[in-house]
Amino acid sequence: MSKEKYVYNETTLRYEKVKLSFKNKLVRSLGYVSAVAFTSIVLFVLAYLYLPTPKEKSLERDIAQMEFYYNDLADQYDNLSQDIDKIQEKEAGVHRIVFGLEPIDESVWNGGIGGRESIIRLRNNMDADSLLDATLQKLDKLKRKISLQNSSLDTLTKIAHVHEDRLASIPSIKPIQEDKLKRKVRHLSGYGMRIHPVHKVKKMHHGIDFTAPKGTAIQATGNGVVKKIEKRRTGYGTSIIIDHGYGFSTLYGHLSKSNVKKGQKVSKGEIIGLVGSTGTSTAPHCHYEVRINNKSVNPIDYCLDGLTPEEYQILVSMAHEENQSLD
Repeated sequence: MSKEKYVYNETTLRYEKVKLSFKNKLVRSLGYVSAVAFTSIVLFVLAYLYLPTPKEKSLERDIAQMEFYYNDLADQYDNLSQDIDKIQEKEAGVHRIVFGLEPIDESVWNGGIGGRESIIRLRNNMDADSLLDATLQKLDKLKRKISLQNSSLDTLTKIAHVHEDRLASIPSIKPIQEDKLKRKVRHLSGYGMRIHPVHKVKKMHHGIDFTAPKGTAIQATGNGVVKKIEKRRTGYGTSIIIDHGYGFSTLYGHLSKSNVKKGQKVSKGEIIGLVGSTGTSTAPHCHYEVRINNKSVNPIDYCLDGLTPEEYQILVSMAHEENQSLD
């Protein structure tokens, strides 16, 4: 039951029951409704600001987890970027040392990139936008480095193939395997002025005489094509000339037998003939010459196989000693 209100009437000297008009009742009702509505709104706002919903709690957990994974990916990116920089440093060394080329310029390698718009814009979240922009720019820079590295390696590979063929073609081994030589290789007759074994006068000796038993295999000292085969009673007797390309050619003289034909392609280490003593020769040996642009050079500079640096220096010294040649 609603409480009834009474007021004292001084005229009648009695308590009379208060009766509200419709207007008063309406105003009072609206006041109650307004108070309830205002209170509800205040409570809703406070709850919205300070009391997260289950969905918001779930989103916060997801964001925290994503932040953890992002930091991990950022660390992986830094490690990957460092690895790429190390690869570039090694490649630069190969450029300089092996091929004598200038590597990728440092300013190009570490060059900046143009600005870009984020693919996604997070509304009212400037921090997220900045993070996204920074990440995308780092990714662009990494892509650019990888692209530069791939391009550089493609060029390096092409050059390597050319140099590989050149290195295989340039004479670089002795015409007779060292274990087949009759005496220690350092007792050879070298390049330069030597006493001719027949005429007993000093004469220019354009090659090196490698002594070995008759029939010992003679090998090509580099890839090439057989340019000339001669069989004479004097001079170099039975001889072979190989064109190695790049201006290099080699001559093998006093052979007892030739195992190749003119125009035949030969590979480094391939047997091309046998040691003999044909032509103007006093004992079985292989007279070996290296020519660059048809001009003879000291072959000792192109006998690099099976020797330590110390042994090579001894060999060079012995090859320059004046003694009697075998042809």
